[in-house]
Amino acid sequence: MTLRFISFEGIDGAGKSTQIAAARVWLECRGFEVVATREPGGTPLGERLRELILQQSMAPDTEALLINAARAEHLATVIRPALERGAWVLCDRFADSTLAYQGYAKGGDLAQLRRLQRDVVGSTLPRRTYLFDLSVSDAAARRAAGREQAESDKFERAGASFQERVRLGFQALAAAEPGRFMVLDAGLPPATIQAQIETDLALFHAQVAV
Repeated sequence: MTLRFISFEGIDGAGKSTQIAAARVWLECRGFEVVATREPGGTPLGERLRELILQQSMAPDTEALLINAARAEHLATVIRPALERGAWVLCDRFADSTLAYQGYAKGGDLAQLRRLQRDVVGSTLPRRTYLFDLSVSDAAARRAAGREQAESDKFERAGASFQERVRLGFQALAAAEPGRFMVLDAGLPPATIQAQIETDLALFHAQVAV
């Protein structure tokens, strides 16, 4: 069921949104239904919780519980129904972000976070996770260049050392599951990254019938 489930991970400013949009077009041009969504969020309840999670100061355990509450709703009402009807799901962040942010970066208990993840996610795991790896300084420069009136969230305001811990957390997760993760150099031109993703997607396209 999860062959069509793909997640996009990385620190903020690494270019996930651009590539999700391109991947959606690539798949839709081949006749697939595509659901592009995000975490935290993806549902009316999830979007309300997203505002709290991104702006309200709270303990890492509290964050993890709220994120997983939003994730449970997301899975039940968006992700699993889409997969069951044969759609592809492209998710901007999923469970790996919780491990990277609340675990590696904030010092949460990784074993406890993984247990919570298993309870909420079960077997609905992405078949492929694209990790956009970019230096913290380059990501910050991109965020600054792209921001107009939007307010930065608390994670963006947490500083370079926090962002570096997140980046290292993602790298550790990718090293532990090389079969699922595809690490992309997010400093490359967007067209080059898009071509790498499309080449990889073609492998799934060959496996999954419309």
